[in-house]
Amino acid sequence: MTAVNRGVIYTGSGSVEVQSIPFPELALGSRKCEHGVILKVVATNICGSDQHMVRGRTTAPEGMVLGHEITGEVIECGRDVEFIKTGDIVSVPFNIACGRCRNCKEGKTGICLNVNPARPGAAYGYVDMGGWVGGQTEYVMVPYADFNLLKFPDRDIAMDKIQDLTLLSDIFPTGFHGCVTAGVGPGSTVYIAGAGPVGLAAAVSAQLLGAACVIVGDMNLERLEQARSFGCETLDLRQDTPMAEMLEPILGEREVDCAVDAVGFEARCHGHDHSHEQPATVLNACMDITRAGGQIGIPGLYVTEDPGAVSDEAKSGNLSLRLGQGWAKSHSLHTGQCPVMKYHRQLMQAILFERVQIAKAVNVQVISLDEAPQGYTDFDGGVAKKFVIDPHGSL
Repeated sequence: MTAVNRGVIYTGSGSVEVQSIPFPELALGSRKCEHGVILKVVATNICGSDQHMVRGRTTAPEGMVLGHEITGEVIECGRDVEFIKTGDIVSVPFNIACGRCRNCKEGKTGICLNVNPARPGAAYGYVDMGGWVGGQTEYVMVPYADFNLLKFPDRDIAMDKIQDLTLLSDIFPTGFHGCVTAGVGPGSTVYIAGAGPVGLAAAVSAQLLGAACVIVGDMNLERLEQARSFGCETLDLRQDTPMAEMLEPILGEREVDCAVDAVGFEARCHGHDHSHEQPATVLNACMDITRAGGQIGIPGLYVTEDPGAVSDEAKSGNLSLRLGQGWAKSHSLHTGQCPVMKYHRQLMQAILFERVQIAKAVNVQVISLDEAPQGYTDFDGGVAKKFVIDPHGSL
């Protein structure tokens, strides 16, 4: 087996490079990781969460290997791996979970208690998430393989649908989780804040859950057009018109049943002030337009430390949230990482049985590993694409 490996490295604010990195080993520090596997990465995706780090909006250290959306082929198994086999094509949840702690046993794999000494929950290639090596690489090590990995049932079918299946590692379950926690169901009217890949995945998920009307709001016209391409209504938030008034021509009323925040902490004011950040604006808008007794799912990322924030309060994650409004309307708000394993098998089935075309909805574009830095630049510029990296030219 070759010992060559390359990966996408964060080299400072606004900069990533493809560099040679060590070939992964079945080891955790100084001890063997017999429950792990080594993957030849088949597909690995650029995520909006990666962009937060690359923009310098977190405390990510230079030299971090990026990437938490991973699909791969198993090429080596640790001694204690029983059910995953060499040659399997698998999806890797971005949550790293031990399968043994109280939270994992309750299905809360996004906040595993054993895989990150700093806080509950871990992920590959992400700041404050346990120091695990990222997967925007040619090869990567995955621990607790029997518990974490989702094996695709047929290799040839999996490779034929890989542009859809690669989205199971994060954005499809994350968007779906946002809708589930917002209470989306048959006949619901749903507002999705943000038409980036997670927002578009949430919009598709709302349709899959039976929503009657899905409305997506953004300031990026290209991304709004992408949302319209699969049947969503859209709100151009560059306008100064209050959102409730914008909803009325679509719904015949000024509120929705459910809302999903797929934007997160780098939110901007809508209207003519949209160049200015206001990190709580999406949350406040969702409370404003969601009916009394409604639910708001918040898969958008909020951080505990944001060195690039517009205020001292926001730098430590303190936002000007109008919680009194949400309290008065008896809203339920659900935050946090998506527990990918709660949904990924069902969503795999939806893909395999052609109930959903998630890659088309989020406009997947396949690029090489060497094209990853340009992919980061283009994504940061707001293109309506989801970049999927093909490290070995196998797609």
